[in-house]
Amino acid sequence: MSIFSKIVSREISAHIVAETTDFLAFLDVNPLVMGHVLVIPKKEIDYIFDMDDETYTGLTIFAKVVANGVKKAFPCKKVGVAVIGLEVPHAHIHLIPMNNVSDMNFSKEKLKPSPEELAEAAAKIRAQF
Repeated sequence: MSIFSKIVSREISAHIVAETTDFLAFLDVNPLVMGHVLVIPKKEIDYIFDMDDETYTGLTIFAKVVANGVKKAFPCKKVGVAVIGLEVPHAHIHLIPMNNVSDMNFSKEKLKPSPEELAEAAAKIRAQF
């Protein structure tokens, strides 16, 4: 069971910003920039392109809704989208507020926000829905 499945089942806590029956969005605890959100299907699937078409399109539409909330909560030029999938064997989309290309550089040092800062960021995003 992946760490993301443990978040879905609430075995591990997370700063959840949006949820439907099939999808979940929560803050990355080591974000590239504040407002960095992970969007996942609740069903554990390792590789995003192994998802059936309905789940894949549903995840994409859900990510679009969440990205709009992120952009309102963390004003930026765009919300970048990345699918890497090597760190956790559970398909996920990174939504990253960006003003520069370097905001999406996954090799740079990640931020280490406090639980309070994460809770505040999550509340800002949730307030947009």
